[in-house]
Amino acid sequence: MSSLVIRVICGLLFAALVLGVVAHPPSNLTQGLGMLLPGAFLLNFALRGPRRSLLTRKRGPAAPAASTESPRP
Repeated sequence: MSSLVIRVICGLLFAALVLGVVAHPPSNLTQGLGMLLPGAFLLNFALRGPRRSLLTRKRGPAAPAASTESPRP
């Protein structure tokens, strides 16, 4: 799926969440804080997109081959 499509969908979901909060405000602080976390994730994803690491990962040294010797007691 294109990253642009994902960003648009997340932006629309965030807008729907904000409109829901404006139309029906939460009755207590706990509900309001509970709505902030998913809203923050959606907004972050809509603004930045599904970024992968910008730095290329360096491959570590090759793992040693498994030995055929039996383990010592």
